[in-house]
Amino acid sequence: MVLWVILLCALVSSLLGGLYVLGAFRRRRPNEPPLDKGTIPWLGYLLEFRKDSSEFLKRMQRKHGDVFTVLMGGYYFTFVMDPFCFGSIVKASRSKLDFRTNAAQVVLRVFGYKPTEAAHRVAHAASIKHLMGDGLTVLTRATMESFRKLLLFSLSSGEKRVWQEEDLFHYCYSIVFRAGYLALYGTEPPQGAGSREKAEEQDRLHSNQLFQEFRKYDRLFPHLAFALLPPKDKREAERLKRHFWNTLSVKKVQQKDNISGWISDQVQLLAETGVPEYMRDRFMFMLLWASQGNTGPTAFWLLLYLLKHPEALKAVSDEVDKVLRENGQEVKAGSLPVTVTRDMLDQTPLLDSALEETLRLVAAPLLVRAVLEETCLRTSSGTEFTLRKGDRVALFPHISVQMNSEIHEEPHRFKYDRFVNADGSRKDFYRNGKKLKFVNMPWGAGVSTCPGRFFATAEMKLFVFLMLSHFDLELVNEEEEIPAIDISRWGFGTMQPVHDVRFRFRPRF
Repeated sequence: MVLWVILLCALVSSLLGGLYVLGAFRRRRPNEPPLDKGTIPWLGYLLEFRKDSSEFLKRMQRKHGDVFTVLMGGYYFTFVMDPFCFGSIVKASRSKLDFRTNAAQVVLRVFGYKPTEAAHRVAHAASIKHLMGDGLTVLTRATMESFRKLLLFSLSSGEKRVWQEEDLFHYCYSIVFRAGYLALYGTEPPQGAGSREKAEEQDRLHSNQLFQEFRKYDRLFPHLAFALLPPKDKREAERLKRHFWNTLSVKKVQQKDNISGWISDQVQLLAETGVPEYMRDRFMFMLLWASQGNTGPTAFWLLLYLLKHPEALKAVSDEVDKVLRENGQEVKAGSLPVTVTRDMLDQTPLLDSALEETLRLVAAPLLVRAVLEETCLRTSSGTEFTLRKGDRVALFPHISVQMNSEIHEEPHRFKYDRFVNADGSRKDFYRNGKKLKFVNMPWGAGVSTCPGRFFATAEMKLFVFLMLSHFDLELVNEEEEIPAIDISRWGFGTMQPVHDVRFRFRPRF
Protein backbone atom coordinates (compact mmCIF):
# COMPACT_ATOMS: atom_id res chain seq x y z
CA MET A 1 0.00 0.00 0.00
CA VAL A 2 2.80 2.39 0.96
CA LEU A 3 4.59 1.61 -2.30
CA TRP A 4 1.49 2.51 -4.33
CA VAL A 5 1.15 5.80 -2.44
CA ILE A 6 4.80 6.63 -3.16
CA LEU A 7 4.38 5.79 -6.85
CA LEU A 8 1.17 7.80 -7.06
CA CYS A 9 2.83 10.81 -5.43
CA ALA A 10 5.77 10.53 -7.80
CA LEU A 11 3.41 10.33 -10.77
CA VAL A 12 1.41 13.35 -9.61
CA SER A 13 4.62 15.32 -8.96
CA SER A 14 5.91 14.47 -12.43
CA LEU A 15 2.60 15.42 -13.99
CA LEU A 16 2.47 18.74 -12.14
CA GLY A 17 6.09 19.43 -13.01
CA GLY A 18 5.39 18.68 -16.65
CA LEU A 19 2.37 20.95 -16.68
CA TYR A 20 4.45 23.70 -15.07
CA VAL A 21 7.15 23.35 -17.74
CA LEU A 22 4.47 23.40 -20.44
CA GLY A 23 3.16 26.67 -19.06
CA ALA A 24 -0.21 25.42 -17.86
CA PHE A 25 -0.04 27.34 -14.56
CA ARG A 26 1.28 30.65 -15.87
CA ARG A 27 -1.13 33.50 -15.14
CA ARG A 28 -0.88 37.22 -15.69
CA ARG A 29 -0.07 39.04 -12.47
CA PRO A 30 -1.15 42.61 -11.61
CA ASN A 31 0.74 45.24 -13.68
CA GLU A 32 2.25 42.64 -16.01
CA PRO A 33 1.82 42.98 -19.81
CA PRO A 34 -0.99 41.11 -21.59
CA LEU A 35 -0.17 37.38 -21.67
CA ASP A 36 -0.77 35.18 -24.72
CA LYS A 37 0.36 31.54 -24.44
CA GLY A 38 -1.12 30.29 -27.70
CA THR A 39 -2.77 26.90 -28.04
CA ILE A 40 0.25 24.55 -28.14
CA PRO A 41 1.77 23.71 -24.72
CA TRP A 42 5.44 24.71 -24.30
CA LEU A 43 5.86 25.57 -28.01
CA GLY A 44 3.31 28.38 -27.79
CA TYR A 45 3.85 30.66 -30.78
CA LEU A 46 7.37 29.50 -31.69
CA LEU A 47 6.44 27.97 -35.04
CA GLU A 48 4.28 30.92 -36.01
CA PHE A 49 7.04 33.33 -35.00
CA ARG A 50 9.60 31.45 -37.08
CA LYS A 51 7.26 31.29 -40.07
CA ASP A 52 7.06 35.09 -40.33
CA SER A 53 8.28 37.03 -37.30
CA SER A 54 7.28 40.41 -38.68
CA GLU A 55 3.67 39.52 -39.45
CA PHE A 56 3.29 37.67 -36.16
CA LEU A 57 4.49 40.66 -34.13
CA LYS A 58 2.28 43.07 -36.07
CA ARG A 59 -0.73 40.87 -35.30
CA MET A 60 0.16 40.64 -31.61
CA GLN A 61 0.64 44.41 -31.48
CA ARG A 62 -2.80 45.01 -32.98
CA LYS A 63 -4.30 42.55 -30.50
CA HIS A 64 -2.49 43.56 -27.30
CA GLY A 65 -0.85 46.96 -27.80
CA ASP A 66 2.80 48.03 -27.66
CA VAL A 67 3.83 45.67 -24.83
CA PHE A 68 2.82 42.00 -24.62
CA THR A 69 4.17 38.64 -23.42
CA VAL A 70 4.04 35.46 -25.50
CA LEU A 71 5.14 31.87 -24.91
CA MET A 72 7.72 30.50 -27.36
CA GLY A 73 9.61 27.26 -26.88
CA GLY A 74 9.25 27.18 -23.11
CA TYR A 75 10.32 30.82 -22.63
CA TYR A 76 8.13 33.85 -22.09
CA PHE A 77 9.12 36.80 -24.28
CA THR A 78 7.85 40.29 -23.55
CA PHE A 79 8.01 42.28 -26.78
CA VAL A 80 8.27 46.05 -26.42
CA MET A 81 7.17 47.95 -29.53
CA ASP A 82 7.20 51.48 -28.06
CA PRO A 83 10.47 53.13 -29.26
CA PHE A 84 10.46 55.59 -26.34
CA CYS A 85 10.99 52.59 -24.03
CA PHE A 86 14.09 51.38 -25.83
CA GLY A 87 16.54 53.55 -23.89
CA SER A 88 15.57 52.17 -20.50
CA ILE A 89 15.93 48.60 -21.79
CA VAL A 90 19.23 48.81 -23.67
CA LYS A 91 20.85 50.88 -20.91
CA ALA A 92 19.65 48.74 -18.00
CA SER A 93 22.37 47.17 -15.88
CA ARG A 94 23.30 43.56 -16.51
CA SER A 95 22.13 42.71 -13.01
CA LYS A 96 18.58 43.42 -14.24
CA LEU A 97 18.52 42.78 -17.99
CA ASP A 98 21.35 40.62 -19.34
CA PHE A 99 21.91 40.28 -23.08
CA ARG A 100 24.59 37.59 -22.73
CA THR A 101 22.34 34.86 -21.32
CA ASN A 102 20.37 34.33 -24.53
CA ALA A 103 23.38 35.06 -26.77
CA ALA A 104 25.48 32.40 -25.01
CA GLN A 105 22.86 29.75 -25.69
CA VAL A 106 22.70 30.60 -29.39
CA VAL A 107 26.50 30.80 -29.75
CA LEU A 108 26.93 27.36 -28.17
CA ARG A 109 24.28 25.83 -30.42
CA VAL A 110 25.47 27.45 -33.63
CA PHE A 111 29.25 27.55 -33.28
CA GLY A 112 29.97 25.01 -30.55
CA TYR A 113 31.68 27.77 -28.59
CA LYS A 114 31.05 28.25 -24.87
CA PRO A 115 31.77 31.88 -23.95
CA THR A 116 33.22 32.94 -20.63
CA GLU A 117 33.34 36.29 -18.86
CA ALA A 118 37.11 36.49 -19.41
CA ALA A 119 36.72 35.77 -23.12
CA HIS A 120 34.08 38.48 -23.41
CA ARG A 121 36.44 41.02 -21.84
CA VAL A 122 39.20 39.97 -24.25
CA ALA A 123 36.92 40.36 -27.29
CA HIS A 124 35.61 43.73 -26.11
CA ALA A 125 39.09 45.14 -25.49
CA ALA A 126 40.42 43.88 -28.84
CA SER A 127 37.44 45.35 -30.69
CA ILE A 128 37.92 48.78 -29.15
CA LYS A 129 41.64 48.68 -29.96
CA HIS A 130 41.48 47.37 -33.53
CA LEU A 131 38.00 48.09 -34.90
CA MET A 132 37.90 51.75 -33.91
CA GLY A 133 40.29 54.73 -33.95
CA ASP A 134 43.84 54.17 -35.22
CA GLY A 135 43.29 50.43 -35.34
CA LEU A 136 40.44 50.92 -37.80
CA THR A 137 42.73 52.98 -40.04
CA VAL A 138 45.17 50.07 -40.20
CA LEU A 139 42.42 47.55 -40.87
CA THR A 140 40.85 49.72 -43.58
CA ARG A 141 44.22 49.80 -45.31
CA ALA A 142 44.43 46.01 -45.16
CA THR A 143 40.90 45.69 -46.53
CA MET A 144 41.79 48.03 -49.39
CA GLU A 145 44.67 45.71 -50.22
CA SER A 146 42.29 42.75 -50.19
CA PHE A 147 39.93 44.49 -52.61
CA ARG A 148 42.88 45.29 -54.86
CA LYS A 149 43.70 41.60 -54.88
CA LEU A 150 40.13 40.39 -55.52
CA LEU A 151 38.35 43.19 -57.35
CA LEU A 152 40.90 45.36 -59.11
CA PHE A 153 43.77 43.02 -60.01
CA SER A 154 42.64 42.63 -63.66
CA LEU A 155 42.18 46.35 -64.37
CA SER A 156 45.84 46.96 -65.27
CA SER A 157 46.07 43.91 -67.56
CA GLY A 158 45.07 45.89 -70.64
CA GLU A 159 41.88 43.91 -71.24
CA LYS A 160 39.23 45.52 -73.45
CA ARG A 161 36.18 47.18 -71.92
CA VAL A 162 33.91 44.18 -72.21
CA TRP A 163 30.79 43.57 -70.13
CA GLN A 164 30.90 40.81 -67.55
CA GLU A 165 27.63 39.35 -66.26
CA GLU A 166 27.13 37.96 -62.74
CA ASP A 167 24.52 37.28 -60.08
CA LEU A 168 24.56 40.45 -58.00
CA PHE A 169 23.95 38.90 -54.56
CA HIS A 170 26.52 36.15 -55.06
CA TYR A 171 29.07 38.60 -56.46
CA CYS A 172 28.73 41.17 -53.67
CA TYR A 173 28.64 38.59 -50.89
CA SER A 174 31.65 36.72 -52.30
CA ILE A 175 33.90 39.73 -52.84
CA VAL A 176 33.09 41.47 -49.54
CA PHE A 177 33.31 38.26 -47.50
CA ARG A 178 36.64 37.27 -49.02
CA ALA A 179 38.13 40.75 -48.66
CA GLY A 180 37.17 40.90 -44.99
CA TYR A 181 38.43 37.37 -44.37
CA LEU A 182 41.86 38.09 -45.89
CA ALA A 183 42.17 41.41 -44.05
CA LEU A 184 41.36 39.79 -40.70
CA TYR A 185 42.76 36.25 -40.87
CA GLY A 186 45.86 36.90 -42.92
CA THR A 187 47.28 36.01 -46.33
CA GLU A 188 49.44 33.31 -47.88
CA PRO A 189 53.20 33.90 -47.27
CA PRO A 190 54.98 34.63 -50.61
CA GLN A 191 57.95 32.46 -49.64
CA GLY A 192 55.69 29.45 -49.22
CA ALA A 193 53.95 29.97 -52.55
CA GLY A 194 57.08 30.80 -54.51
CA SER A 195 56.25 34.40 -55.42
CA ARG A 196 53.91 37.23 -54.53
CA GLU A 197 51.78 36.60 -57.62
CA LYS A 198 51.36 32.92 -56.78
CA ALA A 199 50.57 33.78 -53.16
CA GLU A 200 47.85 36.18 -54.27
CA GLU A 201 46.43 33.56 -56.61
CA GLN A 202 46.30 31.11 -53.71
CA ASP A 203 44.52 33.74 -51.58
CA ARG A 204 41.90 34.17 -54.30
CA LEU A 205 41.43 30.41 -54.64
CA HIS A 206 41.39 29.58 -50.92
CA SER A 207 39.09 32.48 -49.98
CA ASN A 208 36.64 31.44 -52.69
CA GLN A 209 36.60 27.84 -51.43
CA LEU A 210 36.01 29.08 -47.91
CA PHE A 211 33.15 31.27 -49.09
CA GLN A 212 31.43 28.36 -50.84
CA GLU A 213 31.41 26.36 -47.60
CA PHE A 214 30.38 29.40 -45.60
CA ARG A 215 27.31 29.88 -47.81
CA LYS A 216 26.25 26.31 -47.16
CA TYR A 217 26.38 26.98 -43.43
CA ASP A 218 24.77 30.39 -43.80
CA ARG A 219 21.71 28.83 -45.44
CA LEU A 220 21.27 26.50 -42.44
CA PHE A 221 21.92 29.19 -39.83
CA PRO A 222 18.37 30.43 -39.07
CA HIS A 223 16.89 27.00 -38.40
CA LEU A 224 20.03 25.89 -36.57
CA ALA A 225 19.78 28.86 -34.22
CA PHE A 226 16.27 27.81 -33.26
CA ALA A 227 17.18 24.10 -33.09
CA LEU A 228 14.68 23.33 -35.86
CA LEU A 229 16.93 21.52 -38.35
CA PRO A 230 15.78 18.17 -39.74
CA PRO A 231 18.25 15.26 -39.16
CA LYS A 232 19.88 15.49 -42.61
CA ASP A 233 20.56 19.22 -42.32
CA LYS A 234 21.72 18.78 -38.74
CA ARG A 235 24.38 16.30 -39.89
CA GLU A 236 25.47 18.70 -42.60
CA ALA A 237 25.70 21.54 -40.08
CA GLU A 238 27.91 19.42 -37.83
CA ARG A 239 30.16 18.56 -40.78
CA LEU A 240 30.51 22.21 -41.71
CA LYS A 241 31.26 23.23 -38.13
CA ARG A 242 34.10 20.70 -37.95
CA HIS A 243 35.35 21.96 -41.31
CA PHE A 244 35.56 25.55 -40.07
CA TRP A 245 37.05 24.59 -36.72
CA ASN A 246 39.84 22.90 -38.68
CA THR A 247 40.27 25.48 -41.46
CA LEU A 248 40.27 28.43 -39.04
CA SER A 249 42.23 26.67 -36.31
CA VAL A 250 44.69 28.75 -34.35
CA LYS A 251 47.62 26.68 -35.63
CA LYS A 252 46.71 27.23 -39.29
CA VAL A 253 45.93 30.92 -38.97
CA GLN A 254 49.20 31.57 -37.17
CA GLN A 255 51.03 30.34 -40.26
CA LYS A 256 49.64 33.24 -42.31
CA ASP A 257 51.19 36.62 -43.03
CA ASN A 258 49.48 39.94 -42.24
CA ILE A 259 47.17 38.61 -39.54
CA SER A 260 45.14 41.48 -38.12
CA GLY A 261 45.79 42.65 -34.59
CA TRP A 262 42.14 41.98 -33.85
CA ILE A 263 42.68 38.26 -34.45
CA SER A 264 46.22 37.86 -33.09
CA ASP A 265 45.53 39.74 -29.85
CA GLN A 266 42.44 37.68 -29.08
CA VAL A 267 44.20 34.39 -29.82
CA GLN A 268 47.05 35.30 -27.49
CA LEU A 269 44.91 36.66 -24.67
CA LEU A 270 42.46 33.76 -24.77
CA ALA A 271 45.38 31.36 -24.40
CA GLU A 272 46.68 33.38 -21.45
CA THR A 273 43.28 33.20 -19.74
CA GLY A 274 43.30 29.41 -20.00
CA VAL A 275 40.83 28.86 -22.85
CA PRO A 276 41.70 25.44 -24.37
CA GLU A 277 42.91 25.35 -27.96
CA TYR A 278 39.89 23.48 -29.34
CA MET A 279 37.62 26.17 -27.91
CA ARG A 280 39.80 28.90 -29.41
CA ASP A 281 39.36 27.23 -32.81
CA ARG A 282 35.60 27.45 -32.36
CA PHE A 283 35.95 31.07 -31.27
CA MET A 284 37.67 31.81 -34.58
CA PHE A 285 34.67 30.42 -36.46
CA MET A 286 32.31 32.58 -34.44
CA LEU A 287 34.41 35.67 -35.24
CA LEU A 288 34.23 34.91 -38.96
CA TRP A 289 30.44 34.79 -38.97
CA ALA A 290 30.12 37.81 -36.67
CA SER A 291 32.39 39.92 -38.87
CA GLN A 292 31.33 38.74 -42.35
CA GLY A 293 27.82 37.30 -42.10
CA ASN A 294 25.98 40.55 -42.85
CA THR A 295 28.35 42.85 -44.74
CA GLY A 296 28.10 41.12 -48.13
CA PRO A 297 24.28 40.93 -48.12
CA THR A 298 24.06 44.60 -47.11
CA ALA A 299 26.44 45.59 -49.92
CA PHE A 300 24.16 43.72 -52.33
CA TRP A 301 21.06 45.61 -51.24
CA LEU A 302 22.89 48.95 -51.35
CA LEU A 303 24.13 48.42 -54.90
CA LEU A 304 20.74 47.09 -55.99
CA TYR A 305 18.87 50.09 -54.57
CA LEU A 306 21.32 52.45 -56.27
CA LEU A 307 20.93 50.66 -59.60
CA LYS A 308 17.14 50.79 -59.29
CA HIS A 309 17.17 54.52 -58.49
CA PRO A 310 19.17 56.42 -61.16
CA GLU A 311 19.03 59.73 -59.27
CA ALA A 312 20.58 58.06 -56.23
CA LEU A 313 23.24 56.31 -58.33
CA LYS A 314 24.23 59.59 -59.99
CA ALA A 315 24.35 61.53 -56.71
CA VAL A 316 26.50 58.96 -54.92
CA SER A 317 28.74 58.40 -57.98
CA ASP A 318 29.31 62.15 -58.29
CA GLU A 319 30.23 62.26 -54.61
CA VAL A 320 32.72 59.42 -55.08
CA ASP A 321 34.35 61.19 -58.04
CA LYS A 322 34.49 64.44 -56.07
CA VAL A 323 36.25 62.77 -53.13
CA LEU A 324 38.78 61.21 -55.51
CA ARG A 325 39.55 64.56 -57.16
CA GLU A 326 39.89 66.36 -53.83
CA ASN A 327 42.38 63.71 -52.73
CA GLY A 328 44.49 63.93 -55.88
CA GLN A 329 43.26 60.75 -57.57
CA GLU A 330 41.39 60.08 -60.77
CA VAL A 331 40.18 57.04 -62.67
CA LYS A 332 41.23 57.37 -66.29
CA ALA A 333 42.62 55.31 -69.16
CA GLY A 334 46.01 53.84 -68.26
CA SER A 335 45.87 54.87 -64.61
CA LEU A 336 46.46 52.52 -61.73
CA PRO A 337 43.52 51.56 -59.50
CA VAL A 338 42.78 54.18 -56.87
CA THR A 339 43.70 53.76 -53.20
CA VAL A 340 40.85 54.67 -50.86
CA THR A 341 41.73 55.60 -47.28
CA ARG A 342 39.67 55.81 -44.13
CA ASP A 343 39.86 59.62 -44.30
CA MET A 344 38.31 59.51 -47.78
CA LEU A 345 35.49 57.29 -46.53
CA ASP A 346 34.73 59.95 -43.91
CA GLN A 347 34.00 62.47 -46.70
CA THR A 348 30.91 60.77 -48.14
CA PRO A 349 27.70 61.95 -46.40
CA LEU A 350 25.47 60.83 -49.28
CA LEU A 351 27.00 57.34 -49.36
CA ASP A 352 26.63 57.23 -45.57
CA SER A 353 22.94 58.11 -45.85
CA ALA A 354 22.34 55.62 -48.66
CA LEU A 355 23.95 52.87 -46.59
CA GLU A 356 21.93 53.76 -43.51
CA GLU A 357 18.76 53.85 -45.58
CA THR A 358 19.60 50.40 -46.92
CA LEU A 359 20.09 49.09 -43.39
CA ARG A 360 16.80 50.66 -42.34
CA LEU A 361 15.02 48.67 -45.03
CA VAL A 362 16.75 45.29 -44.72
CA ALA A 363 18.42 44.97 -41.30
CA ALA A 364 16.14 43.17 -38.85
CA PRO A 365 17.96 42.02 -35.70
CA LEU A 366 16.07 40.70 -32.69
CA LEU A 367 17.47 42.23 -29.48
CA VAL A 368 16.88 40.00 -26.46
CA ARG A 369 17.59 40.50 -22.75
CA ALA A 370 17.14 37.97 -19.95
CA VAL A 371 15.20 39.44 -17.01
CA LEU A 372 17.37 38.63 -13.98
CA GLU A 373 15.28 40.55 -11.47
CA GLU A 374 11.81 42.04 -11.48
CA THR A 375 11.95 45.27 -13.47
CA CYS A 376 9.51 48.14 -13.97
CA LEU A 377 8.95 49.42 -17.52
CA ARG A 378 7.22 52.77 -18.13
CA THR A 379 5.78 53.43 -21.60
CA SER A 380 5.48 56.77 -23.37
CA SER A 381 1.77 56.86 -22.49
CA GLY A 382 2.60 56.61 -18.79
CA THR A 383 1.53 52.98 -18.32
CA GLU A 384 3.81 50.95 -16.06
CA PHE A 385 4.43 47.25 -16.59
CA THR A 386 6.35 44.76 -14.48
CA LEU A 387 8.80 42.45 -16.27
CA ARG A 388 8.87 39.10 -14.47
CA LYS A 389 12.15 37.55 -13.35
CA GLY A 390 13.10 34.59 -15.56
CA ASP A 391 11.38 35.94 -18.67
CA ARG A 392 12.96 37.49 -21.76
CA VAL A 393 12.36 41.02 -23.00
CA ALA A 394 12.75 41.57 -26.73
CA LEU A 395 12.93 44.47 -29.20
CA PHE A 396 12.29 44.18 -32.93
CA PRO A 397 13.29 47.63 -34.25
CA HIS A 398 12.51 46.82 -37.87
CA ILE A 399 8.79 47.16 -37.10
CA SER A 400 8.93 49.55 -34.16
CA VAL A 401 11.10 52.27 -35.66
CA GLN A 402 12.65 51.44 -39.02
CA MET A 403 9.38 50.83 -40.90
CA ASN A 404 7.23 53.07 -38.71
CA SER A 405 5.40 55.61 -40.89
CA GLU A 406 5.04 57.95 -37.88
CA ILE A 407 8.85 58.24 -37.87
CA HIS A 408 9.88 57.67 -41.49
CA GLU A 409 7.70 59.08 -44.24
CA GLU A 410 6.96 56.47 -46.93
CA PRO A 411 8.90 53.83 -44.98
CA HIS A 412 8.87 51.23 -47.78
CA ARG A 413 10.49 53.61 -50.25
CA PHE A 414 14.27 53.91 -50.68
CA LYS A 415 15.35 57.53 -50.17
CA TYR A 416 19.11 57.74 -50.44
CA ASP A 417 19.28 61.15 -48.68
CA ARG A 418 16.77 60.35 -45.91
CA PHE A 419 19.34 60.64 -43.13
CA VAL A 420 21.30 63.71 -44.30
CA ASN A 421 20.55 67.43 -44.41
CA ALA A 422 21.56 69.66 -47.31
CA ASP A 423 24.69 70.77 -45.42
CA GLY A 424 25.81 67.19 -44.85
CA SER A 425 24.73 67.02 -41.20
CA ARG A 426 22.58 64.21 -39.84
CA LYS A 427 18.81 64.66 -39.73
CA ASP A 428 16.73 64.40 -36.57
CA PHE A 429 13.54 62.34 -36.40
CA TYR A 430 10.40 62.77 -34.32
CA ARG A 431 7.29 60.89 -33.30
CA ASN A 432 4.25 62.81 -32.09
CA GLY A 433 6.41 65.94 -31.90
CA LYS A 434 8.97 64.33 -29.59
CA LYS A 435 12.54 63.73 -30.78
CA LEU A 436 13.58 60.10 -30.98
CA LYS A 437 16.99 58.77 -30.09
CA PHE A 438 16.55 55.37 -31.74
CA VAL A 439 15.39 55.65 -35.36
CA ASN A 440 17.52 52.93 -36.96
CA MET A 441 19.06 50.04 -35.01
CA PRO A 442 20.91 47.66 -37.37
CA TRP A 443 23.82 47.37 -34.91
CA GLY A 444 21.79 46.86 -31.74
CA ALA A 445 22.07 49.45 -28.96
CA GLY A 446 23.39 50.09 -25.47
CA VAL A 447 25.87 47.68 -23.93
CA SER A 448 25.25 45.14 -26.71
CA THR A 449 25.94 47.50 -29.61
CA CYS A 450 28.02 45.69 -32.25
CA PRO A 451 31.66 46.68 -31.58
CA GLY A 452 32.57 45.92 -35.20
CA ARG A 453 30.08 48.36 -36.73
CA PHE A 454 32.75 50.87 -37.77
CA PHE A 455 34.81 48.23 -39.57
CA ALA A 456 31.72 46.71 -41.18
CA THR A 457 30.64 50.16 -42.38
CA ALA A 458 34.11 50.90 -43.76
CA GLU A 459 34.21 47.52 -45.51
CA MET A 460 30.84 48.00 -47.24
CA LYS A 461 31.51 51.61 -48.18
CA LEU A 462 34.93 50.73 -49.54
CA PHE A 463 33.45 48.04 -51.79
CA VAL A 464 30.74 50.32 -53.19
CA PHE A 465 33.20 53.20 -53.55
CA LEU A 466 35.51 51.03 -55.67
CA MET A 467 32.68 49.58 -57.75
CA LEU A 468 31.30 53.03 -58.56
CA SER A 469 34.69 54.58 -59.29
CA HIS A 470 36.12 51.80 -61.50
CA PHE A 471 33.14 50.21 -63.26
CA ASP A 472 30.08 50.98 -65.32
CA LEU A 473 27.21 49.08 -63.71
CA GLU A 474 23.72 48.15 -64.88
CA LEU A 475 21.04 45.56 -64.28
CA VAL A 476 20.53 43.01 -67.04
CA ASN A 477 16.78 43.51 -66.76
CA GLU A 478 16.14 47.05 -65.61
CA GLU A 479 12.40 46.35 -65.33
CA GLU A 480 12.88 43.49 -62.87
CA GLU A 481 11.33 44.12 -59.47
CA ILE A 482 13.46 44.21 -56.34
CA PRO A 483 13.27 40.65 -54.96
CA ALA A 484 11.34 39.85 -51.82
CA ILE A 485 13.24 39.09 -48.63
CA ASP A 486 13.72 35.61 -47.20
CA ILE A 487 11.46 35.79 -44.14
CA SER A 488 13.14 32.78 -42.52
CA ARG A 489 16.01 35.11 -41.58
CA TRP A 490 13.99 37.59 -39.51
CA GLY A 491 15.96 38.42 -36.36
CA PHE A 492 19.44 37.57 -37.65
CA GLY A 493 20.75 40.87 -38.98
CA THR A 494 20.57 41.74 -42.67
CA MET A 495 17.88 39.97 -44.65
CA GLN A 496 18.68 38.06 -47.83
CA PRO A 497 16.72 37.94 -51.11
CA VAL A 498 14.58 34.96 -52.13
CA HIS A 499 16.29 35.01 -55.53
CA ASP A 500 19.28 36.67 -57.12
CA VAL A 501 19.39 39.47 -59.69
CA ARG A 502 21.61 39.53 -62.76
CA PHE A 503 23.82 42.55 -63.38
CA ARG A 504 26.72 43.43 -65.64
CA PHE A 505 29.79 45.58 -65.23
CA ARG A 506 32.81 46.71 -67.21
CA PRO A 507 35.84 48.94 -66.53
CA ARG A 508 35.03 52.62 -66.98
CA PHE A 509 38.19 53.19 -69.02
